Amino acid sequence: MKTNYELRYATNPYDVNNYETERLRKEFLIEKLFTSDEINIIYLMESRFVIGGICPVKETLELESISPLNSQYFLENREIGIINVGGIGIVIVDNIEYELDYKEMLYVGLGKKQVFFKSKDINQPAKFYINSSVSNLSINDKKIEKQDIKKQEVGSQETANYKVINRLISSDDKQSCQLKMDLIELKPGSVWNNIPPQAHERRNGVYFYFEIPEGDFICHFTGVPESTKHIWLEAEQAVVSPEWAVNSAVGTRRYALIYGSGGTDMDYGDRDFYEYTQLK
Repeated sequence: MKTNYELRYATNPYDVNNYETERLRKEFLIEKLFTSDEINIIYLMESRFVIGGICPVKETLELESISPLNSQYFLENREIGIINVGGIGIVIVDNIEYELDYKEMLYVGLGKKQVFFKSKDINQPAKFYINSSVSNLSINDKKIEKQDIKKQEVGSQETANYKVINRLISSDDKQSCQLKMDLIELKPGSVWNNIPPQAHERRNGVYFYFEIPEGDFICHFTGVPESTKHIWLEAEQAVVSPEWAVNSAVGTRRYALIYGSGGTDMDYGDRDFYEYTQLK
């Protein structure tokens, strides 16, 4: 088993205005999340937020602490959300086994000492996408069944942003300490996610894109409203979105994405929208 990790440091919006394409992609794009029988982790120094991809094929993989966490085990002072975007997978948390089908999720709370990942069928390996935030509350682990997910339809066909928001972890009923995760599915014919663009000044976010056919792409818009930047990406890649950045994306066809964040305000409506006339 191999665990790879990378550190990403804080960025300043005024500095980002001067970034060329290569530097912009290096700071914000996460190009490779899933590698067979490896764990890939990105640690955001600014918010201590963790993004990762775990793809067990022939091996059972254990989520171990990494040096920046300075902890005996990964969840010593953290919580984690795990969403399966591959074949059927199994997560074992302190000897309790959970089976996750495609798009199913498991929340694991503070203090769990051992978390293992494996695939049910090595010919159709699971792909576990993870987000982890610092936590100071012990909240019960919970598998989020498909029938229990709160769904919200927003947007319209006329503006090509008709979508379903699956609210997996939110502020409702103390589901987590700081972690928030939504799975957003665009309807056929829709290609925009957040339109008009928005920002979340009280939390950082990460956008993970999937269900993108080979040969199709996503263009994610970031930067500040008066000086927007864009990043082109493929399936199963992600973009880090600082609290000062606008969030919007368009695809060459419909797609799905997972939005994860950690911060002081988890209210879904806590967003700052920008008028089209403000964008440059």
